[in-house]
Amino acid sequence: MHYDALKTFVTLAEVKNFTKTAEILLMSQPSVSLHVKNLEKEFQTTLFLRSPKLLQITPTGEILYDRAKRMITIYEQTRQDILEHHNSIKGVLKIGASFTIGEYILPALLIDLQKEYPELELQVLIGNTDEIVKSVRMYQVDIGLIEGQTNEKELSVHAFMEDELFIVSSNHHELAHKQEVTVSDLQSQPWVTREVGSGTREYLNHVIRSNGLKVKSLLTISSNQGIKETIIKGEGLSLLSRSVIERDVQHNNLTMIKLKNKSFNRTLSYIYSPILQDKKNVKTFINVLNRKWPPQS
Repeated sequence: MHYDALKTFVTLAEVKNFTKTAEILLMSQPSVSLHVKNLEKEFQTTLFLRSPKLLQITPTGEILYDRAKRMITIYEQTRQDILEHHNSIKGVLKIGASFTIGEYILPALLIDLQKEYPELELQVLIGNTDEIVKSVRMYQVDIGLIEGQTNEKELSVHAFMEDELFIVSSNHHELAHKQEVTVSDLQSQPWVTREVGSGTREYLNHVIRSNGLKVKSLLTISSNQGIKETIIKGEGLSLLSRSVIERDVQHNNLTMIKLKNKSFNRTLSYIYSPILQDKKNVKTFINVLNRKWPPQS
């Protein structure tokens, strides 16, 4: 198996620059070119269209890119499985997590994993839900944790916990001192929310549409902490997970606004490619996850 050549090809396809590829892989630029040339010779096709200012992957290059990602994943999984003996959990586990999960829910689980499996190296990638789904699909991570579901048919999706969201405001907002508010109180309010692609943003869009809310203004910030700081200092509302706001509410930095006869709940899920379902480190992670949040019968 031409592992090094495929690794070079995949990296070049992603960064689209020979010099940068050589720097990432700690090799010379001529070596990068030779790897690509050898692959083109073996598959009897042109993988890239080259010009002084542009490097573009060809349709056959796209085919090889998709297959090469799979082959590299299988190779690395096989190498790790061989290294794992006597039931010891070793090697690297790459976890992708959406911002809410990665910043506020996952850390406690990581501590449990480190205590139980000290030889397991944990690497965490945090992004929005769309980015994590893509990372799992492209085998950039072994398993992903997302808010809600995904329509990706190639991935296996499993719920692991229920998450409740709350409308929050600063303590001096006009609605902060009401024991209960109605949908009409939420009309023509400014909102602060996450970016498109975030599970939290998708849920807010659903709430706005299903309740026929008119939005005065919409401020988008790709950070939960940034949203909270903006809310504390401003007049807007936001819809955030309990895990994100719990500490700020306890410290009297934010106020939860109770909406009459309504609650906001969603499912958090873990996702993985079926090709990795028997990978020992992935199975170990899922077992620890299910111990912490037992599946509902």
